[in-house]
Amino acid sequence: MILTWLYVPGDRPDVVTKALRSGADAVIVDLEDAVSASRKEYARAATAELLTAGHEVPVHVRVNALESPWAGADLTALRGLPGLAGLRLPKVSAPEQVATVARRTGGVALYALLESALGVERAYEIGRAHPALRGLSLGEADLRADLGVSAETGLDWPRSRVVLAARAAGLAPPPQSVFPDIRDLQALAVSCARGRALGFLGRAAIHPRQLPVIERAYLPGPEEVTAAEEIVSAARATPGALALPDGRFVDPAVVAAAHRTLTLSRRADR
Repeated sequence: MILTWLYVPGDRPDVVTKALRSGADAVIVDLEDAVSASRKEYARAATAELLTAGHEVPVHVRVNALESPWAGADLTALRGLPGLAGLRLPKVSAPEQVATVARRTGGVALYALLESALGVERAYEIGRAHPALRGLSLGEADLRADLGVSAETGLDWPRSRVVLAARAAGLAPPPQSVFPDIRDLQALAVSCARGRALGFLGRAAIHPRQLPVIERAYLPGPEEVTAAEEIVSAARATPGALALPDGRFVDPAVVAAAHRTLTLSRRADR
């Protein structure tokens, strides 16, 4: 289960190599915002070379925006490379964009980044666009600009919307968007706790020092683990809906959530 996704610039192969040893669950090589126009071609070639072989850590690539001059060349250069675990598609605003990329990329896992009001409004349709689509997430910097939002709470509705749409589309819970201040780890922890309460699972990072904070925030605490163990044990003894001795009502959905909590707790024991 992936909790930490580390973004690294595609025109810095040395930084990508370090990222693969950072402890992140997955590395996202960025060909878009982190790379200037004059470095796009070099970043693409360096990333394609990196992905001629597999890596222990899954490597995803965020290609350039699909309507940009560079996206077509990105998709062509990356198609069929054995080390490519997934493609992140920025600024998706219509399901047809996902379907078009899926036809061009030979079945590699796709992830749609929703960065506009229109993209968020169409989140469910985008989530159902093609079987190759494995996840949704928000691009909050662009979304803030599109909505004219400055306060942190101003994005709560779009965040809940993408969590709901992903679930309705049968996709995994989305990871949180990046936290831009790499120095304020306390604020990062607070933000992660809020994201977890909204239904996110894990988070993208832009610096390795953020990874342990994200992981701790999304791993269950001892009380959560104990409660999950009680639920799973009771469900084994009495299949179907039941009431626990303390009055809590348990149905299959609650049991499924308890199993996920225990899966995450085993990760903490590694």
